[in-house]
Amino acid sequence: MACLSSSQLQKFQEDGFLVLDGFLSADECVAMQQRIGELVANMDVPLHCRTIFSTQDEQLKVLDNRDYFWNSGDKIRFFFEKGVFDEKGDFLVPPEKSINKIGHALHAHDPVFRSVTHSPKVQALAKSLGLQMPVVVQSMYIFKQPHLGGEGGVSRRLIRAPAGSIPVTSFLGSEPARDNSLFVPTPVRRGALILIHGEVVHKSEQNLSDRSRHAYTFHLLEALGTVWSPENWLQPTAELPFPPLYT
Repeated sequence: MACLSSSQLQKFQEDGFLVLDGFLSADECVAMQQRIGELVANMDVPLHCRTIFSTQDEQLKVLDNRDYFWNSGDKIRFFFEKGVFDEKGDFLVPPEKSINKIGHALHAHDPVFRSVTHSPKVQALAKSLGLQMPVVVQSMYIFKQPHLGGEGGVSRRLIRAPAGSIPVTSFLGSEPARDNSLFVPTPVRRGALILIHGEVVHKSEQNLSDRSRHAYTFHLLEALGTVWSPENWLQPTAELPFPPLYT
């Protein structure tokens, strides 16, 4: 089980984040990477849906003309790095080196990731945090490619405009200049879990190694007494309501 000790809980409450080394076993890490390899090898992404993923405003204006990203909350879809396609939409690099992330419902549709997300140790961890009715909002498998930089922040939100509006999304708020000296470097080992409070500003710096950094992420929401904002870009659907963590 993965219940937090009183000292760990206090540290999380004070810092807003906590690193739990060895949360996932070596076998679990291998199983997830092998499964991702299978998904990538078998992906069938239409040419017009080969979408570059970015949270930059100019890219979102391009994405507004497509539904591949905006309707991905209840599906498993692939999002790519910049410069990996030619003008015809064909790959310029090996497909496994082209992907930025896979989202946003691995936790619901893939048995390997569903078993990790809903494992007894994740449930025990949530209970030790005091979550009474947590649901899984989204999940992503992130490929931190060697040439990427990082983005982060909670001062702006990507919101969905009312139906029929153009553009279909916009940012609420703005990203302020931040003092980099205030960020705390937190190295993690393979298999570690990084627990992050939703209000904590965090980022991932450029990967200067020659290997991608793989990470599986999922977001939990306390559903008890909570109303999900209709402005949020990601919405539960009839096909996939936010699944409860506790079963």
